[in-house]
Amino acid sequence: MAFTDAEIAEVHEAVRMGADSDNLYKLGLIYSTGQGEDGMDLVQAHMWFNLAAVRGSDAAKDCRRELADMMSKDEIAEAQRRAREWLSVKHH
Repeated sequence: MAFTDAEIAEVHEAVRMGADSDNLYKLGLIYSTGQGEDGMDLVQAHMWFNLAAVRGSDAAKDCRRELADMMSKDEIAEAQRRAREWLSVKHH
């Protein structure tokens, strides 16, 4: 799934306004396919999929599992740390 720059900006803004599982999942897709501003970032993608999964997205759970197979234990731990931090600081 390809996202335009405008769509990517809209998803980021939607997450800032209220983080629903669909938009969190879309951010995971954006970062896992290299469409984010920093290119492919599996740690960032795992973090967004993790957050979407926490909010009930089964698709995000599957993507998170697939990404974990491509990541080191340290990368997964970093993604989980970022997700916990994001939840504690930004969205209770």
